Amino acid sequence: MSSLPRRVKCVAKASTSEELPSFLNSSSESEEEEEEWEPNSKTARRPRLPAKTEAKTKKATAPRSTVARKMVKKVAIKEEMDVSLPIAPVEDNKMQLLKPKEENAGTKPKSLNRTPEVPKKMEINSFQGRNQNSLVSDEKPSTSVPVVKQEKCEEELAFDEPPSKKIKLNACPEGKPVKNLGGKKIKEEFEMNWDIVQALSEITNVEPWVCANLIWLFQEENTIPFIARYRKELINNLEADALREVQHALEELRTVAKKTHTMIQKLKKEGKLSSCLLKGLLNCRTLEELDHVSAPYKTGSKGTKAQRAKQLGLEPAALSLLQNPMELNLFSYIRPNTKGLANIQEVEAGVQHILADIFAKDKDTLDFIRKLCQQRYISIQSTLAKVSSKNGNEKDIDKFQLYHEFSCNIKNIQHHQILAINRGENLKILTVKVNVPDGVKNEFCWWCVNERWRPKQFLKPEFMRLLRSSVEDAYKRLIYPLLCREFRSKLTSDAEKESVMMFGRNLRQLLLTSPVRGRALMGVDPGYKHGCKLAIISPTSQILHTDVVYLHSGQGFREAEKIKRLLLQYNCSTVVIGNGTACRETEAYFADLIMKKYFAPLDVVYCIVSEAGASIYSVSPEASKEMPDLDPNLRSAVSIARRVQDPLAELVKIEPKHIGVGMYQHDVSQTLLKATLDSVVEECVSFVGVDINICSEILLRHIAGLNTNRAKNIIEWREKNGPFINREQLKEVKGLGPKTFQQCAGFIRFNQEYIKTFCSNKKNELGSHALLTKAGALGKKKSKLTSCASQQPNPLDQTCIHPESYNIAMRFLSLIGGNANDIGKPDMQQKVNVVIQKEGLEGTAKRLNTTVHTLQLIIDGLTQPEGYDIRTDFDKPDFKRSIVCFEDLSVGAILTGKVENATPFGVFVDIGVGKAGLIPVRNITEAKLSKVKKRRSLGLGPGERVEVKVLNVDIPRLRITLDLIRVL
Repeated sequence: MSSLPRRVKCVAKASTSEELPSFLNSSSESEEEEEEWEPNSKTARRPRLPAKTEAKTKKATAPRSTVARKMVKKVAIKEEMDVSLPIAPVEDNKMQLLKPKEENAGTKPKSLNRTPEVPKKMEINSFQGRNQNSLVSDEKPSTSVPVVKQEKCEEELAFDEPPSKKIKLNACPEGKPVKNLGGKKIKEEFEMNWDIVQALSEITNVEPWVCANLIWLFQEENTIPFIARYRKELINNLEADALREVQHALEELRTVAKKTHTMIQKLKKEGKLSSCLLKGLLNCRTLEELDHVSAPYKTGSKGTKAQRAKQLGLEPAALSLLQNPMELNLFSYIRPNTKGLANIQEVEAGVQHILADIFAKDKDTLDFIRKLCQQRYISIQSTLAKVSSKNGNEKDIDKFQLYHEFSCNIKNIQHHQILAINRGENLKILTVKVNVPDGVKNEFCWWCVNERWRPKQFLKPEFMRLLRSSVEDAYKRLIYPLLCREFRSKLTSDAEKESVMMFGRNLRQLLLTSPVRGRALMGVDPGYKHGCKLAIISPTSQILHTDVVYLHSGQGFREAEKIKRLLLQYNCSTVVIGNGTACRETEAYFADLIMKKYFAPLDVVYCIVSEAGASIYSVSPEASKEMPDLDPNLRSAVSIARRVQDPLAELVKIEPKHIGVGMYQHDVSQTLLKATLDSVVEECVSFVGVDINICSEILLRHIAGLNTNRAKNIIEWREKNGPFINREQLKEVKGLGPKTFQQCAGFIRFNQEYIKTFCSNKKNELGSHALLTKAGALGKKKSKLTSCASQQPNPLDQTCIHPESYNIAMRFLSLIGGNANDIGKPDMQQKVNVVIQKEGLEGTAKRLNTTVHTLQLIIDGLTQPEGYDIRTDFDKPDFKRSIVCFEDLSVGAILTGKVENATPFGVFVDIGVGKAGLIPVRNITEAKLSKVKKRRSLGLGPGERVEVKVLNVDIPRLRITLDLIRVL
């Protein structure tokens, strides 16, 4: 802390003396310095230096940064080894520093908003250089105004003191954002005129202090599952979905900043960069704004009308009309032999184009028209395209029947409607336009002429006419198309995000379907000509038998004997049928045999499971490695059975987008879709947890912090050294550094009974080796065994408690008089209840010097029974004995079913008739949803069992409309 006064003093000095940089004040100076200009190194106080001198200055600072990095690394490793350090004091400190800043009156929240971003606005790593005294005054940004600088001083004291990297990893895992002194020096190429924290907060509706913490947490490569579970107090208890939304918005802002600075460098080289243009570019927050501002300067064969008019020398005339019209004489610009200046009409047209360009690029003008549009009825309309109506495919045209004559307010239009309209437009079936009422244009033109662009002096009537024409031209030719693009882009972007988030929610619900353990299962992959593939798997997922039966080619009765014999032989009473080709016939076949009690004495039940992706997986390298001797067709039957036994372990083997739980997956951004779905899989696998000693490599690579190589290294270590005994041993695996250990440790589990048995066997093995080992190779073997035996199992490793909180957990155990070996027993629950009832959760947390969130996590870990699985709270597959036909349905019938897919317009429910029925979204109300289940949103997800009423049956179109009665 001793360095704080000195740093603040330097910053204050810089803020009072600094003025706007030269390239913002005059275009002439900007042109002189274009070859030298760099936004990250110029300040008004320093004299301009040659490029070579600047390069030397940067080089000179490098060794100091390297030394700092080396020192920090040493401290970090040293501190990381001691996982018992108490973390709570700094947690409390963080809460004092961040939360009250938001609650106090005055400007303090504003200063907090700017935390990670001023002065180097787009990269949080820019914290690193400011603690070095030699760099404090030299590295100030050049586009911030003095007011912002002073706010920066406040936030630096509030938020941003420089504890080193060791605190991030261990001593203060839940502390405030810190300066990364050891990081690589960041160039200011991402500096913008807006505050990234404030912008992120406005886009996501998340509090600024939470956004500031999230920027830092993502910068430090923390994963979403780790943040969601172990950093709740830093993120105000946000859900994983909200974290993903913030992460995506942050990436978009950074993309805008990166592209902006690429454009700036390009325009600078071409000599087109002026102070006004630079300011406009640095103000851009979206890619649409950036395209609008930079469009006239992109290289093309012709250039814009305004550019061509400027090349003819008409810019002074246009500026004079606004600032000094009394001295303006347009006739002096006439050049009879020059195209564009041949007569007064051409001169006026050129001036009009320049003025229209100025109006269309002005931030205040654009802000006014956008605000005006928010208050008016703006609609999006779609009609059947003339071309498609003549020679289009009737089947495709009928798909978009709802949108042949469609109009809706852009504020009320649904996300799925936008995606449907876009698809129809791409297929050239629909024509789409945005309708802005004439009243908006009239009010905008009046405001421009009489308010924003009102001349400073009296205008002659012909000049006033020219001004009005310029405003109308700017609106019609430049601003209206920009508004249409912005509206369409915003609607499409929001619809894509909602579609992707819906994918994520559905996928999570599917992955967290409760596993069916402790029973043998028969998987059936239905088929006609090539038969139905069977696979019987044991309660531990081992393949017991595979076969092919031909149920639909006149051999059904003979094959029934074979199926009965197999079911009795392996004591299997559960059949899992894939929902692909011949599913209904296969289901009817088994339902008929079950109703006739053909499989007695076994009480056989069956269920239908989605086989989406099973065929893709069956020919994948993972399947070949896992089942090398099995025919690919039979592998799909094994996969179908395992999807019921352990859905998560099986479905992670399949590319998420092939699982088929969403809509318009081919129309949305594939990058965003893949990132979101992979993140959801990682979240589900992490929150369920994996037993490190029995899990597959595929499952392991989806744990937070791990990847393919690290998972492979863990498996190799396990094969070489035997099972892991505790979490600390993970640090011995190649490629698992302190950061990776921090991210993954809390999600890895250990079966304590298995570990104790293994350790006792190892002791016996050590005793037999002790007489034989003297030196050489045997001596090495002994040392290996000894080191293995010295590792003691830790009962806390079977819980969700993170190793960084073990110290607090042990203090809590001593407080309640409990024993770590009693974790998950009823006695432990009683002891916890006694203390919590007496002192309360907050009082106990204060006594242990930790946060309520951390204490709650410790209590959950200690009281949950051994082998606890969060999926037990979710729905099991729907097992049936009989079948219902489509023709048997009648309006008013009450049925039970299972949710198959959820979309923004409704939920599809499998009611056992081979075709899913739709519950429109208007029929899903809060009153009908279960109060017991913790819901992330007002909606149903795949796997949930519901009771429904049939509202309508459309047999020709195979459509069933349902009403939700209740959730079972």
